[in-house]
Amino acid sequence: MKLKLTIAYDGTNYAGWQAQKTGLGVQQRVEEAMAKIFPGAGRLRGSSRTDTGVHALGMIADVEIPDKEVKMLSAKIALAINAHLPRDIRVMAAARCRADFDARFEAKGKQYRYFIWMGRAMNPLLRHQAWHVTRPLDLAAMRTAAKLFVGRHDFKSLAAARGYEMSSTVRTLRRCEIKRSGPLLTVVIEGDGFLYRMCRGIAGTLAQVGQGKIAPGEIRNILDKKDRRAAGMTAPAHGLVLWKVFY
Repeated sequence: MKLKLTIAYDGTNYAGWQAQKTGLGVQQRVEEAMAKIFPGAGRLRGSSRTDTGVHALGMIADVEIPDKEVKMLSAKIALAINAHLPRDIRVMAAARCRADFDARFEAKGKQYRYFIWMGRAMNPLLRHQAWHVTRPLDLAAMRTAAKLFVGRHDFKSLAAARGYEMSSTVRTLRRCEIKRSGPLLTVVIEGDGFLYRMCRGIAGTLAQVGQGKIAPGEIRNILDKKDRRAAGMTAPAHGLVLWKVFY
């Protein structure tokens, strides 16, 4: 049988989602936990790859398990896996899915959220989940700039190089908006797909718009230049959360 898992994690202590030779990935921890319950379980296939320090609330993964090893109801599988996981990783839901379901290639879109805490003093409860920006930010300017990211564009200027040439750096954003709750800003970015560190590039650029270092109208020129040096900084990893994957 095949399971669809919804996984949440605090990425502070992990080198991203992917299991790897150097550093500990979240995928490895979940696979180790599953092996204690389902020894014949296959590799987890995640919907996304998150960087070191990035968090997730709605990572989706699929995994195949031999039928003979499944001796509990689907509703209890998440609880069973969680009993073997560290407290900073949790399977939020586990459900049977189609045998041909593919968590990565069937994804129609993703939503990321980037959190910024404004103020001289950082909220200690959010020190691992939000970027502390001490200078005041012009929210109106940031919202004007955010709207210019929406649509189908070449986002090469906002993404970090991966050491190889991408077949295409064109992506479509359906949503890029900023919400405020007191000193906490939430940048909501939703689209059909994302380049390497693209969300952090957008968040960092918007923050510099808010600081007056980049004019809101410059976003069009930044996109047109297709050069990472034209955009703003890459925001720190710990403020980013993979919020939801759409199917």
